[in-house]
Amino acid sequence: MTTSTTSIIDPEIAGDIEKFERLLADHLADRVDEDAFRVFRLNNGVYGQRQGGHNQMVRIKFPYGNVNATQLERLADIADEYSRGWGHLTTRQNVQFHFVQLERVPDMLRDIAEVGLTTREACGDTVRNVMGCHLAGACPFEVLDISPWAEATFRYFLHHPYAQRLPRKFKINFSGCATDCGQAMFNDVGVVAVARPQPDGTVEPGFRVFVAGGLGANPHPAQALEEFTARQDLMPTIEAVLRTFDHFGNRYNKLRARLKWVVDELGIDELRRRILRERTLLLASSSWPGGIPAIVEELGDEPAGLATGIEPTPMGVPVTLRVSPRADSSKSGGSEANYTRWESTNVVVGAAKGTVSAIAYARLGDITSHQFRALASIVGDFDVEVRITNRQNLAFRGLSMEQLPDLYARLDQIGMAEPGAELARDVVSCPGADTCNLAVTQSRGLADDIGRALEDAGLADVGGIRINISGCTNSCGQHHIADIGFHGAERRAHGRPAPGYQMLLGGHVGDTEIEFGARALRLPAKAAAEATVRVVGRFADEREVGEPFPTWLERVGGAKVVAADLEDLDDWPEPDERPDYYVDFGETGPYVAEVGPGECAAG
Repeated sequence: MTTSTTSIIDPEIAGDIEKFERLLADHLADRVDEDAFRVFRLNNGVYGQRQGGHNQMVRIKFPYGNVNATQLERLADIADEYSRGWGHLTTRQNVQFHFVQLERVPDMLRDIAEVGLTTREACGDTVRNVMGCHLAGACPFEVLDISPWAEATFRYFLHHPYAQRLPRKFKINFSGCATDCGQAMFNDVGVVAVARPQPDGTVEPGFRVFVAGGLGANPHPAQALEEFTARQDLMPTIEAVLRTFDHFGNRYNKLRARLKWVVDELGIDELRRRILRERTLLLASSSWPGGIPAIVEELGDEPAGLATGIEPTPMGVPVTLRVSPRADSSKSGGSEANYTRWESTNVVVGAAKGTVSAIAYARLGDITSHQFRALASIVGDFDVEVRITNRQNLAFRGLSMEQLPDLYARLDQIGMAEPGAELARDVVSCPGADTCNLAVTQSRGLADDIGRALEDAGLADVGGIRINISGCTNSCGQHHIADIGFHGAERRAHGRPAPGYQMLLGGHVGDTEIEFGARALRLPAKAAAEATVRVVGRFADEREVGEPFPTWLERVGGAKVVAADLEDLDDWPEPDERPDYYVDFGETGPYVAEVGPGECAAG
């Protein structure tokens, strides 16, 4: 897997870097057209920032979120040397660094390549980072460990001829069971491990492939391609989807270029027919990828299974536990109550051989260079695996109960032991107007405001509810699939522009089903936190035991009924009365919706 600890750079990646250096010099000397260089730059994971000039965001790919100690150490160096002392975890298991100067990008690319990392095809109209459930290989419910399959897919499509100049970006996602913690249901290709019964009474593990999902301003659910895809047919199936998209995707209108729009044009039945025909004929291609990939044969894809005496808890749904009698909470660096609270919300039990997993909380997905180095030390000292989650945190895997107090203490020292990781407190946000050209609001500022408001109201530890924010309609913050979602919108009140949000309620992805949030109401940015507190508080008071948010929402009448109790918040005071309503979070001057040319923002 992507766990190189040597300074030897893969020759193909070295070639990418040399080409980038050469074309960058030509571009700076006005020998390469701006538009041509922009496409080249994006294909190498380098994205222009709102600040203009030579400020760049550089996105590093981490297939299925897999990262090792050496790489974490190098990320710390990158943050200090090229950026502003911190990096950002994305909802697609990448790591981004901002304010990298364009002239320094080649050196940065060499530094990350030395530890087996690349930015190649992290942006642009390419096959993006291949995602996977962060607890794959440690989940008692999985049918297959999808980790080696995601690795094989990443390796196969990196530099693949069909993955370079697609009509639009192409996203692939893996989940190891129908619970779909990897969120396969809104991707161009979503792969879920399933099993089918055989005539002899055994079961055959394989996959169910979903296609043509996507978020953005017009979300589409992924739809099943066929009932069952055998393991040896998976790679040809994914390539057949990719080729079909390349052939029939819209190359003349970027706004309707994703695979989801091909469904609107052809219908799902015709799209299925064309994909399956492409797969049948792919056998004649010199690139036919049939059979079990070598990396899967080497590493194996057996599921984690159940450990004797362990009562598993669902992945992604932390439950209340008790401190193990073997665990000495006096080591925790804080009170026993703080440790117990952390263990009850951040620890997931149920991996094979009795191991457990724990979530380290990265506030808004941000990690400082100091934290990167401390995390690298933890991985080495504890001899565990770590993966980036799709909610911008880190999952430590392969722990024992005895290690939990020490892990808590180490995380607490660096501010990453906050209880409630991936619960109500853990608000997900895109970068917003901090750096993105397309954003119209400071979504990170709203996320901070909501987090503080939930803490003050005593609601930050409420489980079964997720809050996501995007700074525009493009859903980089995945607001469509959140229980409570917001996307930024310019509002006008009393003749003045002002920052606002559209609130959505009831989004959900899981159990190979997806429901996009329904529009509730529009709000001033400064009223969104109060609206969130009211909804979370009502849910906490009215939910039945174990009742998820979407079920509660339906039971009480839906988004519009809940929104009716919030209408008093959609009120704009006069600018002289409340000038803060006309200034966005983190800004000092009057609100202005400045939107620049988009370069492919979603991670």
